[in-house]
Amino acid sequence: MSAMSVAFMPWVGLFLLVLHGTAVAGGWQKVVVGKSEIIEIDTTSIAHADSGVTAWSRITLDHTVRDAGGVFDAIHAQNLYDCTGRRFTTLRRAYFNGDALVREVVVSRQRANTVQVGSIDERLFSLACRVATAGDTLASADSTRRSNDEASHGEPGGRPAPMHADMRTPRADHSPPRLTPVADTTPVAPSEKPKLIVLPPIDKAAADKAAGSIGQTPAMVPAPTTARVDPAAPDKVPVPTLSATKRNVDRQEVESKADKRLRELHYATSGPRKVTKKKLPAEPSAASGQENTARLHGHWSYEGDSGPAHWARLRGDYATCDTGKRQSPIDIREGIKVDLESIKFDYKPTQFRIIDNGHTLQVSVGEGLGLTVMGKRHELLQFHFHRPSEERINGRNYDMVVHLVHKNAEGRLAVVAVLLEKGSEHPLIQTLWNNLPLEQNMEVAPEESIDLNKLLPENRSYWTYMGSLTTPPCTEGVLWMVLKQPVQLAAEQVAIFSRVYRNNARPLQPANGRLVKESR
Repeated sequence: MSAMSVAFMPWVGLFLLVLHGTAVAGGWQKVVVGKSEIIEIDTTSIAHADSGVTAWSRITLDHTVRDAGGVFDAIHAQNLYDCTGRRFTTLRRAYFNGDALVREVVVSRQRANTVQVGSIDERLFSLACRVATAGDTLASADSTRRSNDEASHGEPGGRPAPMHADMRTPRADHSPPRLTPVADTTPVAPSEKPKLIVLPPIDKAAADKAAGSIGQTPAMVPAPTTARVDPAAPDKVPVPTLSATKRNVDRQEVESKADKRLRELHYATSGPRKVTKKKLPAEPSAASGQENTARLHGHWSYEGDSGPAHWARLRGDYATCDTGKRQSPIDIREGIKVDLESIKFDYKPTQFRIIDNGHTLQVSVGEGLGLTVMGKRHELLQFHFHRPSEERINGRNYDMVVHLVHKNAEGRLAVVAVLLEKGSEHPLIQTLWNNLPLEQNMEVAPEESIDLNKLLPENRSYWTYMGSLTTPPCTEGVLWMVLKQPVQLAAEQVAIFSRVYRNNARPLQPANGRLVKESR
């Protein structure tokens, strides 16, 4: 953190303390320190709002990420915390490359999220609410404040816990006390005055509109010019900026395995992600199948008025979802046991691209991957996930399923379904989760590669039947091959997917006397 930032933050905290009754702990407070990322909360930004407490937090990476909006290495998020209801709402995000603001995103579809026990969300929630509560205590008489701290935290000798420490150090000249940053102990001269800082450009109109939509007084953000904190207008709190030197912090804190996974998804799931609307094609091709899912995003879903029961009425070309006689998924039972030919998989290591298309996490791969069955080669187009499994086996469903979508030269589709159940961690799936996109329709293309052979079970015996796509337009004539042996993934990996998609499985469809064959 630069000397300028260190000098500036205590003044911001002082104004918040005196004018808003909110105790702050001077600057960025580390919450999780990992091998390649750090998550912090800016305790100087914690302030009371009409419906809770607002605070800025950030994740700082040791590498840059490129997407359609530019290159960034840090993401700031402003959340509104309901300390009583244990819920939080993400108001906006800002993306930085070093000290430079790349872009700011105002969350247009704001919704409250439940704070999950043991999550990083809970750490940030607890810290924000605790600091806000401590601020109210500090604003009261010293004797009352000390008594409350001792009763709440049980520190020996009446010494309060670090987050509630007495940071109001009196000055020799009897001027107002200053706040001493907890995360940075660089001394500040008693005569130090607020310094000029250059703030990044922020879309103030959009931010004020979003804040007003939830009944919150908009936080005024200074224009992108040299500005100073105005004691006459203490509500003008700037967006916290990323200091280049702050990225080189001490990373000796120990992080648990569960925290690592939660950290990887925190900013991807801390609130509703921005949806980029795309223009629909005039006539979507039935042969293109589920690879058209992203283009159809926003017009169907898995619940409510746009859920499966209503798909056929959403568009004319979705009628098959209701009138079709060979729809998928089905409950696979009473298959005819025969000597099915082996599926000849031609998978090899490949680079990949992963996208959240609004309905699932979908992964595209390089060319040259596919399979051969019934004398025809099918090229792999993409694969994606459902929770729980759409297929059932004799009435049983599994925790998740991955569908590998293939197409032959005639445009016919063949889908291989790999059932997933809780057990040991799956390295390939963890690689995918590590690269989850932060927003819907944002595609991530990492440099590392994956080997899809590791996604297949050792036993390749299978059930097979003729069905359809399980998403609109529900095109029929799809060859389904459901591998019998399930593949394991960790319970934490299932939980990560459920943070993004709690339920994205189409209900079972009538079998209508279809023939099901299985390997014996």
